[in-house]
Amino acid sequence: MLFAAAATVAAANGGGASAGSGAPAPTEPRTPGLRSPDAGFARDMAVHHQQAVEMSFIVRDRTQDEAVRTLAYDIANTQANQRGMLLGWLDLWGLPKVVADEPPMAWMRAASGGGDDPAGHDSHGGHGGRAADPASGALMPGMATKEELERLGTASGRDAEVLFLQLMTDHHKGGVAMAEGCAQQCGTPVEKALAQGMVDAQRSELTLMADMLKQRGAAPRG
Repeated sequence: MLFAAAATVAAANGGGASAGSGAPAPTEPRTPGLRSPDAGFARDMAVHHQQAVEMSFIVRDRTQDEAVRTLAYDIANTQANQRGMLLGWLDLWGLPKVVADEPPMAWMRAASGGGDDPAGHDSHGGHGGRAADPASGALMPGMATKEELERLGTASGRDAEVLFLQLMTDHHKGGVAMAEGCAQQCGTPVEKALAQGMVDAQRSELTLMADMLKQRGAAPRG
């Protein structure tokens, strides 16, 4: 899969001049830098996705509701696969998966040219995540806190279903904002395409989760 992705990147960045046309020879694709949006998004979204996978496995053990269990399975499967792609690209680029002195979301702040933390910024039609609170274990927009994960792990039945749907709604909203940032700012075509795919899929799941909450007499959190 990584070799196919690399070939796609090369084809997209290398130009299409034919031999003897007089046009410049194709150049090697640019490898993203350590602090580029491409690398920053890959590192941060890998962490963001890991929590979604964790929450999905928790709720599958806390309810017998087939609709919620199916949604949880789909989210876990999709985001685990996407996480593998993001980490694989970092390996392909020869970049670390963790940068000790890099705050979460630094790539979005740098790319936007501002110092404001975008964690709680809602600039995409209501899909921004809740502000991150590192002290509580929420490192990036929409991520659940340690306390919320503990509550999910002890809830059961309808209570677990509602809490999971609310937490995952927040998580998706934060993920959409992050993915939109990469779709706009990343320079690697396959990563931009993956990010846009995340936006489209998670927006669809947001609609589904709103309906599922309504069926349970609940609603997304503010």
